[in-house]
Order: sequence, then structure tokens, then C-alpha cells
Amino acid sequence: MHSNLAFYEIRVIGALLEKEITTPEQYPLSLNALTNACNQKSNRDPVLNLDEATVQQTLDGLIKKHLVSEKTGFGSRVTKYQHRFCNTAFGALRLSAQELAIIAELLLRGPQTPGELRTRAGRLGKFNDVQEVDAALRSLIEREDGPFVVQLAREAGRRESRYAHLLSGEVQAAESAAGPDMEVSLTRTDHDRLSELEQQIAALRQELSEIKSLLEQRT
Repeated sequence: MHSNLAFYEIRVIGALLEKEITTPEQYPLSLNALTNACNQKSNRDPVLNLDEATVQQTLDGLIKKHLVSEKTGFGSRVTKYQHRFCNTAFGALRLSAQELAIIAELLLRGPQTPGELRTRAGRLGKFNDVQEVDAALRSLIEREDGPFVVQLAREAGRRESRYAHLLSGEVQAAESAAGPDMEVSLTRTDHDRLSELEQQIAALRQELSEIKSLLEQRT
């Protein structure tokens, strides 16, 4: 399991997983379509404003990690991209429909409670009740090739604990017990934090450049 993915890499993989399920007729995605998916204003937290150059750079890194591959259709000059994260012929990782829906939702929106996941991940997989969400989360925690998900310490004022994916950070257990009430806190290495900050600064610089160009055109 890759557990050192940067923030933009998480967004790209999450967008590819989502679009494979919700718009299979348009999948794999072109660079333009994937950029739009990463910047989508709905079902995203936070909302981003990435340019194609940043997405392409992120894709190049994921290709080197064997998590994304290129695909060029017959008679088409447009390169398209597909994930190799799970349920493909390129790797051994297999997730159920419910597990995949939860992972994709956590990648796109960050930590969430089981109740939030039932509502939001329902567009990607069928959940009859919150107990099915709990079962899928427990499976992702207890998998022999995992864990892929961690239960976070319940925050003050919240009735439910939130869950987070483990693809971009380390965990430190608050309790040694591995029962259903286990609580842990999620931390990231200094390297991951620095990488995210650098990417955020690059995005801000791009936005500033676009604003300057618009102002120059108006004057």
C-alpha cells in the first residue's frame, strides 16, 4: 500500500476512482477532463484551482509509482489516463464496491463520520444503512494488506468519530487495543507537509498570475 502520497496525488486518484464509477462512458480521462474533475466544486473538500501543468506533473509522479497509466485509443491523438490503484489487471489490490466507494470519498473530501459517508458515498456504492458503512470501514481497517483507514479521536461536540484514509500520512495509536472503540490520531511527516505546502504555494502563484493577466487586459 502506498502511504506517502502527496495532496495533489490523492486528489487525482480520487477523481479517477470517482469518474470510473459515475461516468464510465467518459473514462479513462483526458488531461483536460481530469483537471476539471480535480477542480470540481461539488463533492470536493477543499475546492482546488489546479492548472493542467500541475495535474500533468502530478500524473507523471503517479505513473512512476505505477498508480496511473496512459491510454491512447485507436485513431485518437488525445492521451487519456486511468488509475491502477485497485481492481485492475495491473495490481493485486481488490476492494469491494462499498470499500471502494468509501476510499474514493475519503480521498475527495477528507475525514468523515460514518453518517456522512453513508450520505455522500451512496452515489458511488450502495449502503442500505449506516451499519453497512461501519462494516466496510472495519474491513478497511482490518485487511491483511492494510490498514487503509483509521478511526480518529472523537472531537469535542461530535457524536461520532471521523475516519480518514491512510495514503498520505502516519498514525500514532492513542490506545493499544484494536477493538471497535480504538481511537487514534493522524499525523503527517514533515516531508509530506512540506510537499503539500509547496504545491499549495504553486497553485496560489498560478492564481495570482491569472489575476494579474486579467487586470492587465482590462487596463
